[in-house]
Amino acid sequence: MVLRSCWKSRHKNSTGRAPFWIRSGLAVLLWFCVAQFTCGSEAVEESKSVVQKDAEFDVTYNDTVTSANQTIYAFNHTVSRNKTEGVRVTVDVLSQGFESPILFVVRQKQAVLSFQVPLILRGLYQRKYPYNHVGRTLCQPPTRAASETQYFFVDVSTLSSQGTNYHLRVSRVESFTLLTDKKFSFTASPSQPQYFKYVFPDGVDTVIVKVNSDMNFPCSVMSVQDIQCPVYDLDNNVAFIGMYQTMTKKGAITVQRKDFPSNSFYVVVVVKTEDEACGGPLRFYPLRPDELIDAGNRTKVLDVVVSPAINSEVYVMGMLFCLGIFLSFYLLTLLVACLENKRMNMKREVFQNPADMSPAETASLLGKNGDGKTPASPYEYGSFADNGSTLSSEAITDSATSTDNNYGYMERTLDSVGRSRQESLSSVEEDDYDTLEDINSDKNIVRTKKFLCVSDLARKDKRVLSKKYQIYFWNIATIAVFYALPVIQLVITYQTVVNVTGNQDICFYNFLCAHPLGALSAFNNILSNLGYVLLGLLFLLIVLKRDIVHNRALVRNDLNALECGIPKHFGLFYAMGTALMMEGLLSACYHVCPNYTNFQFDTSFMYMIAGLCMLKLYQKRHPDINASAYTAYASLAAVIFFSVLGVVFGKGNTVFWIIFSVIHILATLLLSTQLYYMGRWRLDSGVLRRMVYIIYTDCIRQCSGPMYIDRMVLLVMGNIINWSLAAYGLIERPNDFASYLLAIAICNLLLYFAFYIIMKLRSSERIQCLPLVCILFTAVVWGFALYFFFQGLSTWQKTPAESREHNRDCILLSFFDDHDIWHFLSSIAMFGSFLVLLTMDDDLDTVQRDKIFVF
Repeated sequence: MVLRSCWKSRHKNSTGRAPFWIRSGLAVLLWFCVAQFTCGSEAVEESKSVVQKDAEFDVTYNDTVTSANQTIYAFNHTVSRNKTEGVRVTVDVLSQGFESPILFVVRQKQAVLSFQVPLILRGLYQRKYPYNHVGRTLCQPPTRAASETQYFFVDVSTLSSQGTNYHLRVSRVESFTLLTDKKFSFTASPSQPQYFKYVFPDGVDTVIVKVNSDMNFPCSVMSVQDIQCPVYDLDNNVAFIGMYQTMTKKGAITVQRKDFPSNSFYVVVVVKTEDEACGGPLRFYPLRPDELIDAGNRTKVLDVVVSPAINSEVYVMGMLFCLGIFLSFYLLTLLVACLENKRMNMKREVFQNPADMSPAETASLLGKNGDGKTPASPYEYGSFADNGSTLSSEAITDSATSTDNNYGYMERTLDSVGRSRQESLSSVEEDDYDTLEDINSDKNIVRTKKFLCVSDLARKDKRVLSKKYQIYFWNIATIAVFYALPVIQLVITYQTVVNVTGNQDICFYNFLCAHPLGALSAFNNILSNLGYVLLGLLFLLIVLKRDIVHNRALVRNDLNALECGIPKHFGLFYAMGTALMMEGLLSACYHVCPNYTNFQFDTSFMYMIAGLCMLKLYQKRHPDINASAYTAYASLAAVIFFSVLGVVFGKGNTVFWIIFSVIHILATLLLSTQLYYMGRWRLDSGVLRRMVYIIYTDCIRQCSGPMYIDRMVLLVMGNIINWSLAAYGLIERPNDFASYLLAIAICNLLLYFAFYIIMKLRSSERIQCLPLVCILFTAVVWGFALYFFFQGLSTWQKTPAESREHNRDCILLSFFDDHDIWHFLSSIAMFGSFLVLLTMDDDLDTVQRDKIFVF
């Protein structure tokens, strides 16, 4: 406060005006500063000279530029509306002036292009690569006049006080406009990108642009951009607009006229500064952040060709072919069913009027052998059911037929068959039967007999088991709905992202045979999955017909349906047909945008199909002790869970493979024990003690062979295969974990199926005509299908550029590729495999269950 008061009092006493000598000095100083500034500006203006030269094409100008001079080169050329002529500017800087580069600015009528030399391009981790040799193609603005003279100027300047020598050359680009089906070769580098123009000819709405090279590296990018300025032709901006993809040896982009209003587009080829995007190594690691790295020679020789794609007629032919192939199976099924119905009607007439036919005709239709005996099954002569359906599983005979069988069933009255089959299924529970004391008392004894028959494992009430196995169908239908809806939503998002961003490295198509339709990029890969849906539906219809026929036989208390043959449970068959349809739907969803993140969509229901087929094989001879739907689907869910873990964490992860191999082997051992003892064992704290006791008594104290030799052979072979697969996975650690897991499931299914066939023949059972034909036909189709599957047209185990090296042209109707044929053949093979499971035991439909062995 004291200081403030003194300050105020001092200024109150002053006059408020500075002395004269102070004001005079300030005026002189101000005048001196203004004079010096004006003189300095005039000196700078006089020292900075601007030189404009009239320049010509195809002439190399060797000049020097400093901060004191600026050179402008003036060019002119004639532009025609009907002809586009490319102009290219090439610059060489002979000195290494990285701190003060030369700036080149090209001023055109409607565009400006600028770049510095040395040109600094960035790579990963902020690596910097300098290029002293730069070549750029000028964007040509459109002209409305028939012919017009256009001027453009090249300004050369720098801030370096030292003289920098450069070479400048402007030339016309030969073959700047690409011709249809005419190959053109050129060279490119990171600092010398190339682009060309293509105009759609009349009558062509879709073309495919193919860029090829004999060199894997350096990595490059091909892009298709609209006719507009500027053209993005550097590594750091080529992804800003249009469609683009990385490439090594092959690249292909399908272009539609509707996407380019000007009916023309640019094909841009850029060589990247590094090869990491194409799967190549990173050779240089800078010691300092601002260190410049010599990239070496990254020049690449390429060729480009633009060819017309297929027209609408080929689309129609492809769709009609696909529908025709699979609808023919419907017609064939209907035709064979009609023939069998006619045959069965003739057989009924024989029973009704046997006197009207000769003995030879009667013996032929009745199925008599040469010795006058009746075969064990009417199927020996191709009859399948009294409903006339070729694919009917039940040899249902009416009362007249039943009197002629040789199993003595007519000695029993229909009242002794059991409870009425007309009771409501909803009122029966599985526990209702388990309350019977005889079942609980002798369950362990029956299931551990040395020789089991189907009657020993088919003691539960059929209505209970039918209700139990129907849950398979309803559960998989529920799973399908909840699984498919988010999948469809996700792949639509994938396709939208691809269409909006133009990034064709997101999806791993066969770009040489990817035919777009609407928003879909590869419609042919989606269409070819139609077979799974149509044949799955046909299989469901066949199973439904069999189910209806069998229920009618139960209603009329037919003895063959009640007491003979393999017990008929159709729930698993319904689940298999549904799984086949869902495989087609989800495979189509996967091929909307195939990549490693959604490959699970294509394999999930393959696991389901393999698991359901093994369960169905086991259920045939073990109906009472087969797994419930909840246990089965929970196990399959665990498989899919491991599939996701393997895709995300399994690549090169040794810890994951060790854990998975241990779990795989333990699961194999537990399942083997469950199957060998028919479920009559306990996993508790005393299991190790019991194992030691069994080894001591059966192997050390006395050497005795296994009680169940057939089962032991199957399980030993299964363990050898699974342990081998586990060892292979642990040693090789394949990148495609989902396919590896699927291979495990298929190997186990094939092993069990082969064992079933061998044991069936070993038990003096026969394979009838229809299942035999299905087996042979299916085996042949599977062979051809696997051949096309292993062609490997793309793979997401590699980078998108490396995947495109496997791309191939279409081979069927110019519309379908090898993988589409795999879809066709595999859907037919799966359908045939299902028919084999459905009809394989039809020869037992008139054989008592206590004469059918369990294996």
